[in-house]
Amino acid sequence: MLTLMNNNNFLYMIRKIKYVLLLLLTAAVYNSQAQNSQVMYHMNIPQRHLLNPALRATNSVYIGLPVISGINLNINNNFFNFSDVLINRGDSVISILHPDYELGDFMKKIKDVNAIEPQVMFQLFGLGFSVGDLYVFLDINEKVDANVALPGDILRLGFLGNEQFVGDKLDLSSLRTDVKWYHEIGLGFSKDITERLRIGVKGKMYMGMATVAVDNRSLGVTVNEDYTHIFDADLTVNLSAPATAYINADNMIDSVIFDDSAFEETSGIIDYFLKSGNRGLGIDIGAEYTFNDRLRASASITDLGYIRWKRDITNLNAESRFEFSGLDMLDVYTGDITFDSLAMEMVDSLSNSFSLDQNNTPFTTYLPFGVSLAGSFNLTKSVSVGVLSYTKFIGKQVKEALTLSANVNLGNALSTTLAYTAANHRYDNLGFGLAFRGGWFQFYFLADRIPVTWNKIIAEDLETPFGNNGIPIPTSWNTIHMRLGMNLCFGNNVKKKNDNPMVVVKQELAE
Repeated sequence: MLTLMNNNNFLYMIRKIKYVLLLLLTAAVYNSQAQNSQVMYHMNIPQRHLLNPALRATNSVYIGLPVISGINLNINNNFFNFSDVLINRGDSVISILHPDYELGDFMKKIKDVNAIEPQVMFQLFGLGFSVGDLYVFLDINEKVDANVALPGDILRLGFLGNEQFVGDKLDLSSLRTDVKWYHEIGLGFSKDITERLRIGVKGKMYMGMATVAVDNRSLGVTVNEDYTHIFDADLTVNLSAPATAYINADNMIDSVIFDDSAFEETSGIIDYFLKSGNRGLGIDIGAEYTFNDRLRASASITDLGYIRWKRDITNLNAESRFEFSGLDMLDVYTGDITFDSLAMEMVDSLSNSFSLDQNNTPFTTYLPFGVSLAGSFNLTKSVSVGVLSYTKFIGKQVKEALTLSANVNLGNALSTTLAYTAANHRYDNLGFGLAFRGGWFQFYFLADRIPVTWNKIIAEDLETPFGNNGIPIPTSWNTIHMRLGMNLCFGNNVKKKNDNPMVVVKQELAE
């Protein structure tokens, strides 16, 4: 049993927060605007239907085996780069948590809403096959999504101190946290409706494993002259996980305990993994249109869906006005208070401000969905140029990525793409994709947002494989996406007017 609040071991956990924070800040430079790579949109690989269900590869049958057919990891932030977290200071390297770090430079990057979005996906199984001009596909994926939005004022308050906010009430209603772990099973098809128009649809069923979601109806903080803070909160923290909340005599939260006993044996892990009490539905729809032998256009809406959480429910409500002694990281930098003490004060204040909803009310979370618009122009039989606009909707936030690409598709043997992407407030990102087939096996590697400019961190007391030349790091890197995998592919019995896989054209194979 793991106690999350008011436990003697909690202080030890708090001592590790500063190191975890640094790790997260360092890792958060990795990014993609979606769980799928824009680079693969114009490539001849089966996974391209994840971006638009109307798209398909030229193989007649493909099988994606567990894990090796697709591993996808992204962590997104929209307000700082890798080189903002670790910087040179003389002969040493310091982090953002170091007292000598120039906070003013970092504060210039803070936005009104600052987002961090980790995402992980494993393709557990994939299958696609042709039945005439009908292409049917099945995907089973394991996903973890997190969307955290931090108001700029709460970061400025924490890092720069209270003085500039005395007497002001800060609006923190944009604070958002939504973390989901779920299974996704999708079954779909694509088909030629006319000689020029092809459509695709994929229905999805979701099975939620665990989540924590904050329903922030209103949140404000007033900084008093003595630097204490008054919080006015109207929010609910909804939790679906094997956890139990305990209350004191005042019906306030005393502790939240996570029951890890079910995971001590393999049978317990499997039982929890197969539970389906939290269910949801989703849909992908797409189309592509051929204007002529050279010009094509396509569009799609993906990941439009929801999950209804009914199992292992805990609802924590904060509808109150409470006082906190102060949130000021400057006191940590100056040594007036330890990070441990500050964290413990925050935990005590928060635990005393939440009450438990005894009704265990089910709740619904919605998935971020994306809209893609694309076009392709064939320069030759095997070479094309493409454009792709991808817009992602996360609650009230809207994010846009624009990708230009040059593509080479040599039948079913080799497919490669070189791309340029403007996204996440960066305009110097390159992407590359390569897929090749040997017999039944197709291997692919994709990388979006490859940084163009590089810097070096030099530290005399730091041993690195780069010797005395320092550690190369991207100068402005807050966005990258990498994906790799292997497919089993059979046949190539779909011939086309050209080798650009944007459109599949029916043609019989009578030899």
